[in-house]
Amino acid sequence: MRKIFFVVMLCSCVAGGLIAQNRSVMNEKFTLNGYVRDSLSGETVIGASIMVNGRTAGVISNQYGFYSITLDSGTYVISASHISYATKILLLDLDSNTSFNFEMVPKPAALSEVIVYSKRRDGNVRNAQMGKIELSMNRIKSIPAIFGEVDILKAIQLIPGIQSAGEGNAGFYVRGGGPDQNLIMLDDAVVYNTGHLFGFFSIFNSDAIKDASLIKGGMPAQYGGRLSSVLDIAMKDGNLNKTEMEGGIGLIASRFSIQGPIKKERSSFMISARRTYADALAKPFIKKSSSFHGSGYYFYDLNAKVNYKFSEKDRLYLSGYFGRDVFKFNDKDQAFMTNIPWGNSTATLRWNHVFNRRLFANITLVYNNYKFLFNAMQDNLALNLSSGIRDGNVKIDFDYYPLPQHKLKFGGLLTYHKFVPNVVSGHQDSVIFSPNNENNKFAIENALYLQDDWEVSEKIKVNYGIRWSGFTQIGPYVKYIRDINRNKTDSTAYKSFQPVKTYGGPEPRITVRYSLNAETSLKAAITRNYQYIHLVSNTGNTLPTDLWVPSTYIVKPQLSWLYSAGIFKNFSDNEYETSLEMYYKNMKNQIEYGNGYTPSLSDPETEFVFGKGWSYGAELFINKVRGRFNGWIGYTLSWTWRKFADLNNGEKYPAKYDRRHDLSVVANFEQNKKWKFGAVFVFGTGNAITLPESFYFISGVLTQEYSKLNQYRMKPYHRLDLSATYTPEQKRKKKIQSYWVFSIYNVYSRLNPYFLYFKQNGNPYDGSLQIQAKQVSLFPILPSVTWNFKF
Repeated sequence: MRKIFFVVMLCSCVAGGLIAQNRSVMNEKFTLNGYVRDSLSGETVIGASIMVNGRTAGVISNQYGFYSITLDSGTYVISASHISYATKILLLDLDSNTSFNFEMVPKPAALSEVIVYSKRRDGNVRNAQMGKIELSMNRIKSIPAIFGEVDILKAIQLIPGIQSAGEGNAGFYVRGGGPDQNLIMLDDAVVYNTGHLFGFFSIFNSDAIKDASLIKGGMPAQYGGRLSSVLDIAMKDGNLNKTEMEGGIGLIASRFSIQGPIKKERSSFMISARRTYADALAKPFIKKSSSFHGSGYYFYDLNAKVNYKFSEKDRLYLSGYFGRDVFKFNDKDQAFMTNIPWGNSTATLRWNHVFNRRLFANITLVYNNYKFLFNAMQDNLALNLSSGIRDGNVKIDFDYYPLPQHKLKFGGLLTYHKFVPNVVSGHQDSVIFSPNNENNKFAIENALYLQDDWEVSEKIKVNYGIRWSGFTQIGPYVKYIRDINRNKTDSTAYKSFQPVKTYGGPEPRITVRYSLNAETSLKAAITRNYQYIHLVSNTGNTLPTDLWVPSTYIVKPQLSWLYSAGIFKNFSDNEYETSLEMYYKNMKNQIEYGNGYTPSLSDPETEFVFGKGWSYGAELFINKVRGRFNGWIGYTLSWTWRKFADLNNGEKYPAKYDRRHDLSVVANFEQNKKWKFGAVFVFGTGNAITLPESFYFISGVLTQEYSKLNQYRMKPYHRLDLSATYTPEQKRKKKIQSYWVFSIYNVYSRLNPYFLYFKQNGNPYDGSLQIQAKQVSLFPILPSVTWNFKF
């Protein structure tokens, strides 16, 4: 009943606003609708601003490039603008319902960030959305990268409020949240492990990506299932007009992409692949007689997509991703060998349908699978370990444009989860052992949502909505009753799809913008979020061995309230965007491992302890968006705390990702058509760590006594990266276009701390024992060069 009450109340508010506006306007109205497309490739353009000059009314093209706007009859100048395209102008006499597709001309890649915009770019001030960052792929590619590998996840770490998980790591934390509190999607498929090489590279191949947007605050109702942020990444659809090939050759990896029409202007495809070859480069230097012959590591990615346009009203998309890391180690002297593959597989099928000029629908089917395997053999003993998570998802979303002042979005989803814990098996000679340690967990997650982007007046705009989510742990499952010593005393067996435990509740969301003038606005947001699946780790980074676990009768869902407010101001005809945001986030049912935890094959939820967390801070962002010299400065001042009754004597302590100061400076300069330069400087307070404070002997064994949790800090982290891009003058008859990227990571070779350990020297019995703390650093100065091509 409460669910129905909330939805009815929200619908009543929306309907009331629409009816009131309808009655107040007696003029005849007509609808202009269509798609925004790239004029060269035919790709749809996401997030283009469709504006009516001299009016506040306007819409943003949706994830599939569709837009719709309803106006009084009359003559209008309609403009379509986007950061990566030249503005398109339409002079329109609107006296009937009209369809029009904006064919937008992309700015040349070398100039995409330096051309002066023909119209104002004031979305930073005008939109109600808070904490949303959209970076064009051209801008991401201009940022210096480690080993020359362009990386979306490393680029967003340079935004205020977003912290890196560590040296060279693609993981990130948002506003005091953990790594599992970020919803990362690739073509609507949730990605559970985003890193290659134990997190040093992300799985996202930049050549396959069309668009990426990050929401770190004021999450709209269409998204859910995580507490901190949403990173929504869309793959390229494929060129509808001509076949193109592009790629790059770097020091450790190469990539190649091909896209083109299957049937011109109706169907297209895209295939993109990437692979490292450190194993191939090292192979000639490892002799066959070496005991380590056959050892190596590599990773690869494959992105593929195909689409077919049946008509202007119907279009079908099928996309997929397959990636693997493979680590092999052989030691012939010890008769030992191991093979460790892990990775993600996703598949997404989507159907777009336009019901009428104001109603757009998309139905999505998703399959994703993350799997980790460990295979080892010594002599005649073989051991196998596996874990992972598998999902099946169906989702439907509607975009409805009833009036210029309203854009409604509503829909629902249903997800079936299968969680696979550590499962061990093996054999020795003819003896096969398969212990009964498999305890798979199953769950169904569902949600309904409704949201409205409402322009109340020229000064006030509101994005409000509600999401009702639910999560049910289902059978087959055996629930055990344990005594205070964790011994099993009783059990209850559940059949397939029989409910074990259900959670759920409303997640209201609201963001308000108040315009002080054309260049300045105030914004505030309040959001409530549930998170039903959790990643619990003993490390600060996301590793392939970490386990995803569901909410169960023991593990409750995480719950957060986020309050944020800020001032947004543009200068010099929107050449400079600035913002100052403040936030406070309260988090319940946080999860950590208990004191003295050691990994085992038992159900990990019996080792969990539960507590609460909170974080607060301020974020300053100064962004120069155009000109030969452009870039941004981001600074975050923040505090992140945790409090668990079973940890740290019940006292609060700083979270391991608490970082008081975080500074990022990004600069790009175009000297001429041949040369572009980039620079990145980052500074961050050292990570919080727990260290031993005293050493003593018990029965001749050296024993350590540790400090309170995270009482100490590592040294501050800072480094400078530089890059130079050289584009040779292209000959007219030459079909291949190419450019070189030279980059230097950690220019002044700062030895940033990765972890600390303690080294013992001397003899405790003669009083000469000395214990010294030693620092381990990963990357000194690292130069790299990459050749990129396109034809």
